[in-house]
Amino acid sequence: MIESNIEEIDVDELRQRIENEVAQRKSRVEQNLSKPFMANIQPRVNLIKHKYIEALLNNATNRASVRTKLPDKFSRIPFNIGKIIEKFLLKAFNTLFKDQREVNFNLIQSLRESVALNQQLAEEVNTLKAEITTRLVSIETSVKTLDNQIQTLDNFSQNLDKRFQYMDERYIRNDSYLKSELAQQKRLLTICLEEAQKCFPSQFNYAQLQKITNESKHSLDALYVAFEDKFRGSREEIYDRFKIYLPLIEEAKIGQSDTPILDIGCGRGEWLELLRESGYSAMGIDTNRVMLEKCRSRELEVIEEDAIKYMQYLPDKSLGAVTGFHIIEHLAFEDILKLFTETLRVLKPEGLVIFETPNPENVLVGTHNFYIDPTHRNPLPSITIRFIAEFIGFCKVDILKLHPYPETLKLSGSEEAERFNDYFYGAQDYAVVGYKL
Repeated sequence: MIESNIEEIDVDELRQRIENEVAQRKSRVEQNLSKPFMANIQPRVNLIKHKYIEALLNNATNRASVRTKLPDKFSRIPFNIGKIIEKFLLKAFNTLFKDQREVNFNLIQSLRESVALNQQLAEEVNTLKAEITTRLVSIETSVKTLDNQIQTLDNFSQNLDKRFQYMDERYIRNDSYLKSELAQQKRLLTICLEEAQKCFPSQFNYAQLQKITNESKHSLDALYVAFEDKFRGSREEIYDRFKIYLPLIEEAKIGQSDTPILDIGCGRGEWLELLRESGYSAMGIDTNRVMLEKCRSRELEVIEEDAIKYMQYLPDKSLGAVTGFHIIEHLAFEDILKLFTETLRVLKPEGLVIFETPNPENVLVGTHNFYIDPTHRNPLPSITIRFIAEFIGFCKVDILKLHPYPETLKLSGSEEAERFNDYFYGAQDYAVVGYKL
């Protein structure tokens, strides 16, 4: 039996190589698909190593073809004999492996078809990826547009909610003002009717006319409360502003039961509330009945009376401090003198006075803001009030400049800018502080 040295094609090895190559490609595709979606749609194609596979298939084709010569090992046979044997062996070999060649050709052809089909599938996958990318970009654009529309709707909804909230607060506030106004008008009409019934058919006497006149002074109480709420500032804001005066009260060692504090023109009671929460004894006085009701609703101690008349009935050295915030600008000059005089009389030795008022040294305040309140009389320069306090008899009189405009409004860069800031963006209010010997 003749031993053949012809190298046979290892079909299983070839198929295994191709399957490994396909498996590796599939693994890379799955890894790409497992990445973040937007990164996965980038236009990149993971190609099969076609040249390598083609080389394997070409080699297999050559080895599966009909032999035209024997391997070089048979060259040792003598020339004359070798030709005869070579033809015989080639014929025998080709005949013996005819079926094998047919199988090999079929397998090679099927592998070539598989490679072509695989390449076609790869192209289709790339086309599909490109189409998906385009659609995803379109979807992303649509989503962004939808997000913008939703954001616009959210902003509109928030603005609408704020408007409704503002309208609700405004209606509630107006409702409160109207109720207060109606209550005052009802009380005034009731008193007028009662007094009219007393004098009919006789004429009104002086006392009755005076009572009607006094009641008519309260006809604008509710209006002024609404005005204060609009232009004075919120209750919380004013409450915080008053905290600057607490160290003065503490340093003077007043506000106890034997050194109480009297706040004239107490208004909504922010200062009284702060004093109470700080452990001090204080009482307020005002003529606005709506203001007084607001104070009483917070259980603050207040009375309805004219401040100067009330102080005239107080004994000497009966108070630890007298305070008044944005009050003296409502008074005539003679009443300001009376107020300082009575304050000095009723204070205990080392007692304290604090009167706060708008600062006319600020041009904006002196020419505009001061006159927003129609009940203001005249702007009061700090040097004038300081002179009055010292003339009446107060000592250690000092002026505290308060509430400047925000720093963001101020100019910088020159001496003229600083002077402009002082005149226009400086303190909006000041307080005169004095002590009794």
